[in-house]
Amino acid sequence: MERKDRDDFIITLEAPNGILIELFIEKNPPRRVTRPEAAGLRHLAFRVQDIEESVEKLNKKGIETEEIRIDPQNGKRMTFFMDPDGLPLELHE
Repeated sequence: MERKDRDDFIITLEAPNGILIELFIEKNPPRRVTRPEAAGLRHLAFRVQDIEESVEKLNKKGIETEEIRIDPQNGKRMTFFMDPDGLPLELHE
């Protein structure tokens, strides 16, 4: 699938059981290590049915999440939180 906003593209792999893997390919990724944009594996995303419920469960366990925001690529709600090593993980509706 070609992206129209930049000179990059996405490869989408979908298994029959509903598992979806999207690889966002950037021709010129930033060299700096920022969160979540960086060269190499940036982060893992998990699709959830109800992002507010998922955020509430994480927060009750003491896991901080960023504010829920809208993904400009597809208009769906999303947020990030950190794994125990400080790497970003995404929840996406």
